[in-house]
Amino acid sequence: MHIATAAASPTDVHYRERLSPSLWVLLSAAVVAPMVALVFVPLDATVALVVGILVAASLMTVLLFASPLVIVSGGELRVGRAHIPVSQLGAPVGLVGAEARSARGPALPRSAWHLLRGGIDPVVRVPVTDPRDPVTEWVFSTRTPDRVVAAIERAQRAAEKTRHD
Repeated sequence: MHIATAAASPTDVHYRERLSPSLWVLLSAAVVAPMVALVFVPLDATVALVVGILVAASLMTVLLFASPLVIVSGGELRVGRAHIPVSQLGAPVGLVGAEARSARGPALPRSAWHLLRGGIDPVVRVPVTDPRDPVTEWVFSTRTPDRVVAAIERAQRAAEKTRHD
């Protein structure tokens, strides 16, 4: 789910994305239905079918709604439960392909904060400019790195403008 809007103030939502699981993960969760149903078949076939469907639907719902969000809003970048003011961030960089694989693996610094999701190839790297923060950069998955980068830059400009006013 993507909501990208051109916002006028730093409190408006610039970007929102749910890092939902891939279709393969959801299909794997759906396979739980027949397995659970087999357990309840000795009791009653109808009960087995209903319980299997309910368990699979519940599992897929949890997988979807427990997925982390990437939000740029209110002068803040939120990724999952972590958040940081955009004024403490440097220039964001969106990476895809081999660059993204490197950023998720061998080029991922020990001092970086990261939220990486399997099945989502692109990542965004954002340096942290606060010298007191032990985290040097944020690295996180996103399906649309160009939109995230643009939203962070818009939020940084809006925060800078309100700071000078």
